[in-house]
Amino acid sequence: MRIQRAAEAAGVNPQTLRYYEQRGLIRRVGRQASGYRDYTDEQVRVVRFIRRAQDLGFTLDEVGELLKLRAARAPKAAVRALAEHHLEDLETRIADLSRMRDALKHLTHACAHGHDPHCPILESLEGAGEDGGSR
Repeated sequence: MRIQRAAEAAGVNPQTLRYYEQRGLIRRVGRQASGYRDYTDEQVRVVRFIRRAQDLGFTLDEVGELLKLRAARAPKAAVRALAEHHLEDLETRIADLSRMRDALKHLTHACAHGHDPHCPILESLEGAGEDGGSR
């Protein structure tokens, strides 16, 4: 199938298909005599796989590893190990985001309710104050 139809079937745009080819996530497609790219149903399935993995937060490098494991019919323990590593990374990012949210809540509250003429947000970003910028 041509690139536009394949992209629609996979739920992406044609540029995404080309990018996945460049990254080596899907195999390079053959071209018809007319020069059009000719995608297979399997390539569309792989693109859907990639998109679902990205929806779970896997990076394209991690998706590449998952695709290698898929192609090798690797034992589920190998896939689980990769997923567990990804889960640990997500947990770390969630904790980091929670700390950032709490610090920003504190600073915006101090900005709104403080009596100091200086902006605690700007002071915090400049490195003044060791407790997140509050005085």
